[in-house]
Amino acid sequence: MKWNSLLILLLSTFLLSSCSNSPTGRYSQHKDSAPTRLPNESELRNAVPVHEPISPQGNRDYRVLGNDYEVMESAAGYVEEGYASWYGNKFHGHLTSNGEYYDMYSMSAAHTRLPLPTYVKVTNLRNDRSVVVRVNDRGPFHPERIIDLSFAAAYKLDMLDSGTAPVKIEAISLNTPMPAAQKTAAENRPDYLIQLVASSNPDRLSQLKHDLPPKFQEIATTEQSHGLHKLMLGPVSEDDSYDLLEQIRSSGYPEAFRVKAAQSQSDTPDAKHQN
Repeated sequence: MKWNSLLILLLSTFLLSSCSNSPTGRYSQHKDSAPTRLPNESELRNAVPVHEPISPQGNRDYRVLGNDYEVMESAAGYVEEGYASWYGNKFHGHLTSNGEYYDMYSMSAAHTRLPLPTYVKVTNLRNDRSVVVRVNDRGPFHPERIIDLSFAAAYKLDMLDSGTAPVKIEAISLNTPMPAAQKTAAENRPDYLIQLVASSNPDRLSQLKHDLPPKFQEIATTEQSHGLHKLMLGPVSEDDSYDLLEQIRSSGYPEAFRVKAAQSQSDTPDAKHQN
């Protein structure tokens, strides 16, 4: 990695417009920018492919910027080469096309046509580095780009300096489809957490936890990873996570976001890019 260049890029909040250069009312930033810290080791782990039902949102054909996009019925056998870009601060914590919340430190991506979610392997053809990401968003709506990567995924591919990179995308097949009963069970599984705040000061998090309303205190937990302490709520089911997130955001934590529990149960944790 070119550390000096990366640090300069981060500290100066280098702009990369991965979706559109036009501002929209739902975003606080006019242009996209990089965060002020690099991903830690736990955030650089590949996404782990698992059987998931197709999302109820984001899987219909649609039209953006005068162009029509037909969503693929299946990702089986999908392989494509083209240019990748990445997206960061502007979209962090905002809804993705399938109704989740974008976390620029998660291994996720946006694609115009793949079913949501789809797991894909992305290889940087300049250096042969690869990463496995979970596609949960739509974009990039740029004729020369085929995938938008999260900040962490782009960092792992060593493409932050260049902003874009030639890549090969390969869909990861999970072979047999998930039976209907398992799909229902998966939807009701407590697989999601809500992250309220992260801090290097555990005493601050203890105080914040103590000040939470009783209904939130009952499901509040703290987690620690590489010196960073995080205040979380959950785990809860996917359906319940949406209601819980709206409740906690309206209770004084507007930056709270949803995260897969599996991402924060090892020694990790830590949420985008609806255009």
